[in-house]
Amino acid sequence: MIQLKSAREIDLMAQGGQILAATVETLRAAVRPGISTGALDKIGEEFIRSHDGATPAFKGLYGFPGSICSSVNSEIVHGIPSTKRVLKEGDIISIDVGVGYKGYFTDSATTVAVGEISAEAKRLLAVTQRALDAGIAAAVLGNHIGDIGAAVQAVVEAAGCSVVRDLVGHGIGVEFHEEPQVPNYGKPKRREKLVPGLTIAIEPMVNIGGPATKTLGDRWTIVTLDGSLSAHFEHTVAIAEGGPIVLTRIA
Repeated sequence: MIQLKSAREIDLMAQGGQILAATVETLRAAVRPGISTGALDKIGEEFIRSHDGATPAFKGLYGFPGSICSSVNSEIVHGIPSTKRVLKEGDIISIDVGVGYKGYFTDSATTVAVGEISAEAKRLLAVTQRALDAGIAAAVLGNHIGDIGAAVQAVVEAAGCSVVRDLVGHGIGVEFHEEPQVPNYGKPKRREKLVPGLTIAIEPMVNIGGPATKTLGDRWTIVTLDGSLSAHFEHTVAIAEGGPIVLTRIA
């Protein structure tokens, strides 16, 4: 069942979203060759908990051991942080983070270059960011969930990349994962209608190669089947009369 949020609830989500936005920026700034994903996890958790009432939403969610998901190169999502996983020049790392605050959740992700990266990797990051922007721009009253997916898909496929279809965005708020699902592909005017009070996580996951995926033996990390690079960008968005409100962007 879709849980629409009141103005008060969206304000609480926005407060948590500002903590999350600052967390993401702190983690982006910490990425460098030689740092481990475990160290990034520690930075993220400590920063979140330094804000009164804020908790790392991923810690223990469905049994996940980290406070962030750290997915490197061909890893799409759900990479487990480890002090043994050290970033090197030329890597890209997708950092996915969630915050719980005053009973509400927000979710955000970014993909960061580790030092100097290839032109191909730079293009992937740019395409995925543009796809997220297009998805957010389509999140207006009168549109449908399918309009968001169609907007994302159009940007990605025009660039010759592929949309991951096995994983989707989602509703968010009282629960971390709520209805509706928000695919990164689709047809306009299909699926659920966008109405005031709907809060969703829009999160394009884009591969340079094909869209197929597989799950590694740790039962968490999902990678591209062909070993190609993957990027992931995400914001939590509220549907409102005046247009989409991005709750996880620095105000």
